Amino acid sequence: LMGVLGAFIFAAQMINFTIPGTGSSGHLGGALILSVLLGPYAAFLTMASILIVQALFFADGGLLALGCNIFNMGFFACFIGYPLIYKRLAGEQPSQARLFGSLSLAAIISLQLGALGVVLETLASGISELPFSTFLLLMQPIHLAIGVVEGLITAAVVWFVWKEAPAILKTAAARQPLGAIPVKRVLAGLLAVALITAGGLSWFASANPDGLEWSIAKTTGEEELAATDDGIHGVIAQWQEKIAFLPDYNFKKSEQPAAAEANEAETSAWPAVDSGTSVAGIIGSIFTLLLAYGVGKGLQSLTTQQS
Repeated sequence: LMGVLGAFIFAAQMINFTIPGTGSSGHLGGALILSVLLGPYAAFLTMASILIVQALFFADGGLLALGCNIFNMGFFACFIGYPLIYKRLAGEQPSQARLFGSLSLAAIISLQLGALGVVLETLASGISELPFSTFLLLMQPIHLAIGVVEGLITAAVVWFVWKEAPAILKTAAARQPLGAIPVKRVLAGLLAVALITAGGLSWFASANPDGLEWSIAKTTGEEELAATDDGIHGVIAQWQEKIAFLPDYNFKKSEQPAAAEANEAETSAWPAVDSGTSVAGIIGSIFTLLLAYGVGKGLQSLTTQQS
């Protein structure tokens, strides 16, 4: 279950949705979905697996920032939003209204805390000239809007699983293994959606900058901060460039097929029909599935030995 859900969230994160009237976009975080279906600890490890695959093989997020990304996108949802908000408001037998309401609130608060974490970490790094108050006043509202959408998506996914296999949510809440609970239908559905999303629906992702890029652009005029090439930053950046064989979820420039290069102007349009994006999405989903599955099996084996 960790592997399939990891692949599903990896694929879902490839689709940015437009935030109307802002020129920005957002994407699903997914840690809250993972927490409800796996429990907070397995969810956090699955989220870490997703972000590790993204950073190593697709250069999505710096390696030096990986720990902060895991903390901001995983910790708040898994250990604050899920146990302190969702579980207390939803109860053991939630109605559809309570499920949507509790998950929406948990998603919004988790994302607000994550956005605040980014601002504070940027300030503490000492290498950024972003003015704290301006950056904060841009990050929080845009992630509030993103959180509303994430809450609705999260509730829809959880409601689907609740209707198909409610025992999954109950065992996750009790931190118990699935055992003989029939989950093949749910797993097959989620895996199919993951592959379809990664292979084709990812073409329809919004081209607008995400909430962080948008906030940086509004503050500095650039969507990304200037990279530091000195010392360990430069060394790690070089390692990442060598390891990431599909940077930015596409073929490397030297590896792009001639047809893709000839139609580069066309592929920048929306939808961005691109074989490189499809290949990256499917490979990333498979890598995430294998890594999260391996982590889960390792923990299961360790737990069995200790008992």
